[in-house]
Amino acid sequence: MSRVEAFLAEPYVATLTTLRPDGSPHVVAVRFTWDRHAGLARVLTVASSRKARNLAAGSGGRAALCQVAGFRWVTLEGPATIRTDPAHLSDAARRYAERYAVPPPNPPGRIVIEIAVDRIMNLNI
Repeated sequence: MSRVEAFLAEPYVATLTTLRPDGSPHVVAVRFTWDRHAGLARVLTVASSRKARNLAAGSGGRAALCQVAGFRWVTLEGPATIRTDPAHLSDAARRYAERYAVPPPNPPGRIVIEIAVDRIMNLNI
């Protein structure tokens, strides 16, 4: 396992950046999972959240996740897709529970944002 992969396996939160319809960045703290084999980062949320509405509006189909711990950080960036089907939601919830050792919240309207990571940046890893 590379040092980047080891860092991403630590159960930290990250910031998720999406673009609002006016082009301004929306940044919010999230819990996420990283599937290095599939190259996917996943964020569970609800369809009514600003981050999900930004992606649904098509105002910028890319997203960036940045996990920070002190002076170490890794950013995962790529095109983002909203998934609503039970198979994707179940898989995302299982991965979340494994990473954070607690089951995720299950509010009405839950969705998963999948980021197909095509750029990884890091510092001090």
